[in-house]
Amino acid sequence: MIFQGEYLNEVKYGKGTEYNSEGIILFEGEYLNGLKYGKGKEYNKLGILIFEGEYLNGEKWKGKGYEYDKDGRLIFEGEYLTGEKNRKGKEYNIDGKLVFEGVSLNDIKMDGKGYEYDDEGKLIFEGEYFENERNGNGKQYDIDGKLLFEGQYLNGVRWNGKVKIYDNNGELIFEEKYINGVEK
Repeated sequence: MIFQGEYLNEVKYGKGTEYNSEGIILFEGEYLNGLKYGKGKEYNKLGILIFEGEYLNGEKWKGKGYEYDKDGRLIFEGEYLTGEKNRKGKEYNIDGKLVFEGVSLNDIKMDGKGYEYDDEGKLIFEGEYFENERNGNGKQYDIDGKLLFEGQYLNGVRWNGKVKIYDNNGELIFEEKYINGVEK
């Protein structure tokens, strides 16, 4: 790897750029004590941008960031909470369509409100998540955006409390109370 940039006491410090042996940029940004620190852009071995955002001690860190696939397509935009896999924002599919919006910790959809979208970017679920499952109040929609179900989920399954089910025209067709997944 080739480094071109600022040094302090023979250690990378300030703005700099890293290149591979073919002269392709792998990273450009800021350094502190020899490590990536502050704003930076990371590229793959072909020179295609794969990440831009904040670094701390050489790692992706807190703050706004953008992640791209190996072909340079945006796959995530949002806030990195404490590293690469802990983030809050929007995830996109290969076609650039929104597929999830919410909080992910270690690449698992987690605590709090989230939104799921189909392959065309249409909202199909909004509600609470815990440990990569729908848990808590939620609403499910059809591909035309019509409400199909609202109620509580547990481990991804419709579960407790009052539930409402709607037909394809958005008309309420069923309203009951469930306890542990059983109609009461």
